[in-house]
Amino acid sequence: MKNQYKQISKFLSLVLRHKPEVIGLNLDENGWADVKELQEKCAKQNQDFTLEELDEIVETNDKKRFIYNEDKTKIRANQGHSIDIDLTLKPQQPPEFLYHGTAENNVKSILEKGIEKRSRQHVHLSSDKDTAAKVGMRHGKPVLLTIMTGKMYENGITFYLSENKVWLTDFIDPEYIMIQ
Repeated sequence: MKNQYKQISKFLSLVLRHKPEVIGLNLDENGWADVKELQEKCAKQNQDFTLEELDEIVETNDKKRFIYNEDKTKIRANQGHSIDIDLTLKPQQPPEFLYHGTAENNVKSILEKGIEKRSRQHVHLSSDKDTAAKVGMRHGKPVLLTIMTGKMYENGITFYLSENKVWLTDFIDPEYIMIQ
């Protein structure tokens, strides 16, 4: 994604995932916002963008955070919400192992208490180590955790796969966590 769009993308993450009230945006029960309303309300906050620029942000965001509906009249974040919405995700069988990146200073707590969703709707997991490591780098010296998701699934734990291929679950007990 072009550097000029990073600020807009971050602002869109804020209003579509966490605080739509910052601009008075209405999200439906599934997190969808009207594109024209979003564009108008963002402009009032000096976050102007054209529809072509929004297309570029949606298409080139490295984490594929946003998605349009079929006719591009609505937009939403794929996951990562701290507000209560229903993403209409269907349970999926995960691969045998998935990965979670965290900062070194979180490891002791994780090994004691597990991985909690905290203010988010789900715990996020990656199918590739590089992505998980990048997530861990955002918070300090990264540590890559391998999660025994196949075993979790066998034990009745539910998993979902978001539109942008992030694996989601509610909680990861320490018994399913291995340090790389």
